[in-house]
Amino acid sequence: MLVPVGSLEQHGPHLPLDTDARVATAVAHRAADADPSLLVAPAVAYGASGEHEGFPGTLSIGHEALNAVLVELGRSAGPWVRRLVFVNGHGGNFPTVSEAVLRLRDEGRDMAWFGCGVPDGDAHAGRTETSILLALEPTLVREDLAEAGNTAPLAELLPILRRDGIAAASPNGVLGDPAGASREEGERLLAEMGTALRDRLSRWTLDRRGRLA
Repeated sequence: MLVPVGSLEQHGPHLPLDTDARVATAVAHRAADADPSLLVAPAVAYGASGEHEGFPGTLSIGHEALNAVLVELGRSAGPWVRRLVFVNGHGGNFPTVSEAVLRLRDEGRDMAWFGCGVPDGDAHAGRTETSILLALEPTLVREDLAEAGNTAPLAELLPILRRDGIAAASPNGVLGDPAGASREEGERLLAEMGTALRDRLSRWTLDRRGRLA
Protein backbone atom coordinates (compact mmCIF):
# COMPACT_ATOMS: atom_id res chain seq x y z
CA MET A 1 0.00 0.00 0.00
CA LEU A 2 1.21 3.51 -0.86
CA VAL A 3 0.31 6.46 1.39
CA PRO A 4 1.12 9.89 -0.10
CA VAL A 5 2.30 12.44 2.46
CA GLY A 6 2.19 16.13 1.64
CA SER A 7 1.71 19.51 3.27
CA LEU A 8 -0.41 22.66 3.11
CA GLU A 9 1.93 25.58 2.65
CA GLN A 10 2.69 28.56 0.48
CA HIS A 11 4.24 27.81 -2.90
CA GLY A 12 5.04 31.31 -4.03
CA PRO A 13 2.37 33.55 -5.53
CA HIS A 14 1.52 31.16 -8.38
CA LEU A 15 1.13 27.56 -7.16
CA PRO A 16 -1.58 25.97 -4.96
CA LEU A 17 -1.08 25.38 -1.24
CA ASP A 18 -1.47 21.61 -1.60
CA THR A 19 1.22 21.23 -4.27
CA ASP A 20 3.24 18.68 -2.30
CA ALA A 21 0.25 16.43 -1.64
CA ARG A 22 -0.70 16.58 -5.32
CA VAL A 23 2.81 15.61 -6.40
CA ALA A 24 3.07 12.72 -3.93
CA THR A 25 -0.34 11.40 -4.93
CA ALA A 26 0.48 11.58 -8.65
CA VAL A 27 3.78 9.75 -8.20
CA ALA A 28 2.08 7.02 -6.16
CA HIS A 29 -0.59 6.52 -8.82
CA ARG A 30 1.97 6.36 -11.61
CA ALA A 31 3.75 3.57 -9.79
CA ALA A 32 0.47 1.78 -9.04
CA ASP A 33 -0.80 2.05 -12.63
CA ALA A 34 1.67 -0.68 -13.63
CA ASP A 35 0.75 -2.94 -10.70
CA PRO A 36 -2.96 -3.50 -9.95
CA SER A 37 -2.06 -5.08 -6.62
CA LEU A 38 -0.81 -1.75 -5.28
CA LEU A 39 -3.33 0.30 -3.32
CA VAL A 40 -3.02 4.08 -3.07
CA ALA A 41 -4.54 5.71 0.01
CA PRO A 42 -5.80 9.30 0.17
CA ALA A 43 -2.99 11.69 1.00
CA VAL A 44 -1.99 12.83 4.45
CA ALA A 45 -2.62 16.43 3.46
CA TYR A 46 -0.99 18.29 6.36
CA GLY A 47 2.69 18.10 7.22
CA ALA A 48 5.50 19.76 9.16
CA SER A 49 5.85 23.15 7.47
CA GLY A 50 7.07 25.40 10.26
CA GLU A 51 9.68 26.92 7.96
CA HIS A 52 6.85 28.42 5.88
CA GLU A 53 5.11 30.15 8.79
CA GLY A 54 4.40 33.81 8.15
CA PHE A 55 3.07 33.15 4.66
CA PRO A 56 -0.76 33.22 4.45
CA GLY A 57 -2.33 29.83 3.77
CA THR A 58 0.33 27.74 5.49
CA LEU A 59 -1.13 25.26 7.99
CA SER A 60 1.42 23.04 9.73
CA ILE A 61 0.76 20.27 12.25
CA GLY A 62 4.43 20.04 13.28
CA HIS A 63 6.80 17.10 13.54
CA GLU A 64 5.39 15.55 16.72
CA ALA A 65 1.81 15.42 15.41
CA LEU A 66 2.89 14.20 11.97
CA ASN A 67 4.94 11.45 13.55
CA ALA A 68 1.97 10.33 15.63
CA VAL A 69 -0.32 10.27 12.59
CA LEU A 70 2.10 8.22 10.48
CA VAL A 71 2.85 5.74 13.26
CA GLU A 72 -0.85 5.18 13.95
CA LEU A 73 -1.59 4.75 10.23
CA GLY A 74 1.15 2.14 10.00
CA ARG A 75 -0.16 0.31 13.02
CA SER A 76 -3.71 0.42 11.71
CA ALA A 77 -2.77 -0.99 8.31
CA GLY A 78 -0.39 -3.58 9.73
CA PRO A 79 -2.92 -6.41 10.24
CA TRP A 80 -4.13 -6.38 6.63
CA VAL A 81 -1.34 -4.83 4.51
CA ARG A 82 1.79 -6.86 3.81
CA ARG A 83 3.91 -3.76 3.17
CA LEU A 84 3.28 -0.03 3.45
CA VAL A 85 5.25 2.82 1.90
CA PHE A 86 4.93 6.52 2.68
CA VAL A 87 5.41 8.52 -0.55
CA ASN A 88 6.61 11.88 0.70
CA GLY A 89 6.24 15.06 -1.33
CA HIS A 90 7.48 17.68 1.18
CA GLY A 91 11.14 18.06 2.08
CA GLY A 92 10.36 19.37 5.56
CA ASN A 93 8.69 16.04 6.39
CA PHE A 94 11.77 13.92 5.68
CA PRO A 95 13.17 13.51 9.20
CA THR A 96 9.74 12.73 10.66
CA VAL A 97 8.74 10.27 7.94
CA SER A 98 12.03 8.46 8.46
CA GLU A 99 11.59 8.42 12.23
CA ALA A 100 8.05 7.03 11.94
CA VAL A 101 9.14 4.29 9.52
CA LEU A 102 12.06 3.22 11.69
CA ARG A 103 9.80 3.04 14.74
CA LEU A 104 7.26 0.92 12.88
CA ARG A 105 10.00 -1.35 11.59
CA ASP A 106 11.26 -1.77 15.16
CA GLU A 107 7.74 -2.93 16.00
CA GLY A 108 8.01 -5.67 13.36
CA ARG A 109 6.11 -3.98 10.52
CA ASP A 110 7.43 -4.08 6.96
CA MET A 111 7.57 -0.36 6.22
CA ALA A 112 9.54 2.03 4.02
CA TRP A 113 9.37 5.50 2.53
CA PHE A 114 10.14 7.16 -0.78
CA GLY A 115 10.96 10.82 -1.41
CA CYS A 116 9.63 12.59 -4.50
CA GLY A 117 12.88 14.28 -5.42
CA VAL A 118 14.16 15.48 -8.79
CA PRO A 119 17.95 15.43 -9.30
CA ASP A 120 19.17 18.98 -9.91
CA GLY A 121 15.64 20.35 -9.54
CA ASP A 122 15.09 23.66 -7.78
CA ALA A 123 13.96 23.52 -4.19
CA HIS A 124 10.54 25.13 -3.89
CA ALA A 125 7.95 26.59 -6.28
CA GLY A 126 10.48 26.98 -9.07
CA ARG A 127 10.63 25.41 -12.52
CA THR A 128 10.43 21.84 -11.20
CA GLU A 129 7.18 22.09 -9.23
CA THR A 130 5.65 24.54 -11.69
CA SER A 131 6.22 22.10 -14.55
CA ILE A 132 4.70 19.24 -12.55
CA LEU A 133 1.60 21.28 -11.68
CA LEU A 134 1.22 22.33 -15.32
CA ALA A 135 1.10 18.62 -16.14
CA LEU A 136 -1.30 17.76 -13.32
CA GLU A 137 -3.69 20.71 -13.07
CA PRO A 138 -2.76 23.68 -15.28
CA THR A 139 -5.81 25.69 -14.23
CA LEU A 140 -4.31 25.96 -10.73
CA VAL A 141 -1.07 27.55 -11.97
CA ARG A 142 -1.24 31.35 -12.05
CA GLU A 143 1.44 31.85 -14.65
CA ASP A 144 0.88 35.60 -14.68
CA LEU A 145 2.10 35.75 -11.07
CA ALA A 146 5.09 33.42 -11.47
CA GLU A 147 8.38 35.07 -10.56
CA ALA A 148 11.87 34.06 -9.54
CA GLY A 149 12.84 33.86 -5.90
CA ASN A 150 16.19 33.05 -4.33
CA THR A 151 18.06 30.92 -6.87
CA ALA A 152 21.08 30.08 -4.69
CA PRO A 153 21.84 26.35 -4.28
CA LEU A 154 19.82 24.66 -1.53
CA ALA A 155 22.98 23.61 0.32
CA GLU A 156 23.89 27.28 0.62
CA LEU A 157 20.42 28.25 1.82
CA LEU A 158 19.85 25.48 4.35
CA PRO A 159 21.45 27.26 7.35
CA ILE A 160 19.17 30.27 6.82
CA LEU A 161 16.08 28.11 6.24
CA ARG A 162 16.69 26.08 9.39
CA ARG A 163 17.40 29.10 11.55
CA ASP A 164 15.00 31.73 10.22
CA GLY A 165 12.61 30.03 7.77
CA ILE A 166 11.81 30.55 4.10
CA ALA A 167 10.81 34.22 4.36
CA ALA A 168 14.31 35.18 5.50
CA ALA A 169 15.78 33.66 2.35
CA SER A 170 13.05 34.57 -0.13
CA PRO A 171 10.39 37.25 0.48
CA ASN A 172 8.10 35.76 -2.18
CA GLY A 173 8.52 32.20 -0.86
CA VAL A 174 10.13 30.84 -4.04
CA LEU A 175 13.44 28.99 -4.01
CA GLY A 176 14.27 28.79 -7.68
CA ASP A 177 12.88 30.26 -10.88
CA PRO A 178 9.67 29.04 -12.57
CA ALA A 179 10.72 30.52 -15.92
CA GLY A 180 10.73 27.91 -18.67
CA ALA A 181 8.37 25.53 -16.89
CA SER A 182 6.27 23.37 -19.21
CA ARG A 183 3.67 20.62 -19.13
CA GLU A 184 5.99 18.39 -21.17
CA GLU A 185 8.77 18.70 -18.61
CA GLY A 186 6.30 18.01 -15.81
CA GLU A 187 5.04 14.85 -17.48
CA ARG A 188 8.62 13.65 -17.91
CA LEU A 189 9.49 14.31 -14.27
CA LEU A 190 6.37 12.52 -13.02
CA ALA A 191 7.09 9.53 -15.23
CA GLU A 192 10.68 9.36 -13.95
CA MET A 193 9.63 9.52 -10.30
CA GLY A 194 6.87 6.95 -10.84
CA THR A 195 9.31 4.59 -12.54
CA ALA A 196 11.89 5.09 -9.77
CA LEU A 197 9.30 4.27 -7.12
CA ARG A 198 8.12 1.17 -8.99
CA ASP A 199 11.70 -0.07 -9.50
CA ARG A 200 12.59 0.42 -5.84
CA LEU A 201 9.44 -1.32 -4.72
CA SER A 202 10.42 -4.34 -6.80
CA ARG A 203 13.89 -4.44 -5.21
CA TRP A 204 12.73 -3.58 -1.67
CA THR A 205 16.18 -2.53 -0.51
CA LEU A 206 16.19 0.01 2.31
CA ASP A 207 18.88 2.37 3.53
CA ARG A 208 19.58 2.95 7.22
CA ARG A 209 16.85 5.62 7.37
CA GLY A 210 14.17 3.25 6.13
CA ARG A 211 14.08 4.77 2.65
CA LEU A 212 13.69 2.66 -0.48
CA ALA A 213 17.11 2.61 -2.10
